[in-house]
Amino acid sequence: MDPQQLHDLIVLAFKTRDRAYAPYSKFRVGAALLTDIGPVGGCNVENASYGGGICAERTAVTKLVSEGGRRILAVVVVSDVPAPTTSPCGICRQVLREFCALDVPVYIVSSAFEGKAVGSITAGEPWPSMDKEMGVRMTLGELLPLSFGPESLM
Repeated sequence: MDPQQLHDLIVLAFKTRDRAYAPYSKFRVGAALLTDIGPVGGCNVENASYGGGICAERTAVTKLVSEGGRRILAVVVVSDVPAPTTSPCGICRQVLREFCALDVPVYIVSSAFEGKAVGSITAGEPWPSMDKEMGVRMTLGELLPLSFGPESLM
């Protein structure tokens, strides 16, 4: 993914985070996916019953599927937390696995990064200035080792 695409995904993730409905926890999360149908964003939506809420990553995946997409090429997750960054929960990792290859990059971005330029982040390079406080780049396989995916049922 080129730096401009990553920058655009980060901007989309922050924009969708700002739309989160989190009146109970006040914990806003945004996600942006680079997909086979283009970029897709999602935010967390809480519910008074608590269990009825949905995370940002799963909102984005639901939007992807409802629009006819099926493949995720990159993931960005942001929250209001400056550091350490907010990682996708276990359920979100499993849902992402349904539509991601294990080598798909997942960028977990600190709120302190908002408004900054991406610079040159390319595959295999560390985060800009190797500052883990700003974000972490991992693959889905690193986030979900020994995963169970669609091919496990074949």
